[in-house]
Amino acid sequence: MVGVTETIPRTELRTIRRALSDLRKDLITDAFALRPLPPLGATHPLVRALPPWARPYAPWLPHAALTAFALYLMAVAGEIDGVGMALLSSVPLLIALYRPIGAWWLSFGGSVVWGLGVAETAAGSMWPWPPTLFASHIAVMVIVAFRNPPRVAGQMLLLTAGFGFACDLAVGWRPTNAFPMVITSCVIVGAVVARRSLRETKQQVAVEQSATHEERSRRTLLEERATIARELHDVVAHHMSVIAIQAEAAPYRVADPPEELASSFATIRENAVAALTELRRVLGVVRADDPDAYADADPEAPQPTLATLDTLFAGVRAAGLTVEHLTTGAVRPLPSGVELSAYRIVQEALSNALRHAPGSTARVEVAYVLGGLGLRIVNGPPTQAVRPSPGMGHGLLGMRERVAMLNGEMTAGAVLEDGGYEVAVFIPAAAVPEAEASAPETPAPAPQRGYAPEGETMEP
Repeated sequence: MVGVTETIPRTELRTIRRALSDLRKDLITDAFALRPLPPLGATHPLVRALPPWARPYAPWLPHAALTAFALYLMAVAGEIDGVGMALLSSVPLLIALYRPIGAWWLSFGGSVVWGLGVAETAAGSMWPWPPTLFASHIAVMVIVAFRNPPRVAGQMLLLTAGFGFACDLAVGWRPTNAFPMVITSCVIVGAVVARRSLRETKQQVAVEQSATHEERSRRTLLEERATIARELHDVVAHHMSVIAIQAEAAPYRVADPPEELASSFATIRENAVAALTELRRVLGVVRADDPDAYADADPEAPQPTLATLDTLFAGVRAAGLTVEHLTTGAVRPLPSGVELSAYRIVQEALSNALRHAPGSTARVEVAYVLGGLGLRIVNGPPTQAVRPSPGMGHGLLGMRERVAMLNGEMTAGAVLEDGGYEVAVFIPAAAVPEAEASAPETPAPAPQRGYAPEGETMEP
């Protein structure tokens, strides 16, 4: 119990010291530092609401309004309470345009001087704040609260309320306007602080949403790259397997091959097998992030090509999208990576049409042109209700990534005529030699001299 009773005063003392430290840092340190009120931005609603001829002057409207208000208070105070009150009411308000904290100290000090000294000889004045000083002091606090953290506004209100209630308790026989000052300043300054906090919260939420969108896009891009790596693994592994098997079978096709030739083919085979091993190791790292991504896929199924587009179209038509297909140019075999990427681009474009334009008609054009392959997928406007899709735009990231990988070009955008959407792609690609195009997907095994070393498998 003794320890508890000793801890409480220390905790309270620590809290008081922290509050005094914050007060000194906020209202005393560099109180008269130059902090001019910035002009309004070009996108401010007030600036945009004015006619074009007035917009060059609109950014300075707050400065002009405060200056006019200060001059008005000076004129009114000069007629009612004299020159001294005219200066106390106007000078702090003008200084607040450039040194807000220092202006509040001048206004607060003027309130103390007037309330404790000068006001004794001023008959008929409200005490301790005359009407003009009442309005000026609140206006200065509003300016300070608008440009500083809410803690500064709370400190100003506490000091002002403390002085007002001290006057109320010290002189019980004289009516004061301390209570109206506290209520009015709390309402007005509190509204300013609430509006400022709401605006900062909205800005912070907008920044977080932008960061979340960027992070989601980056994650989607990485996932799409991992998908491309998984798909291209089969293509690359197939060619490496062909190299390894042909290198092992080559010496048997020559009678009495030189030792140098056999050694060279053996080296080629070893390098091909090593490359396959490294490729599988890298693919294992990629799949480790999402081991179930292709759990339902058939590992033995061949990768799709443009020749299997009819199967894709049948599935899309069954889902409710009308698809028209047109192929132009001389159909010729293309590299496996080009065929696979072109198929995936068409697949993703049709998937986007199903999600964002249900009930529409899509047209897929495949053009075999000189030097490459052209794709154009265009769909009409939706004829059914479109459901919200949080992944909107992420499919385009994958298509652009595939096109960029193949050094191609891609454009995507809305069709102004009917409100549909169009994706146009060109992928540079040379024709595959007929011998390679006619080769079987899984090469026949070559005669073996012996057993392959452990861990060396030719399967892609």
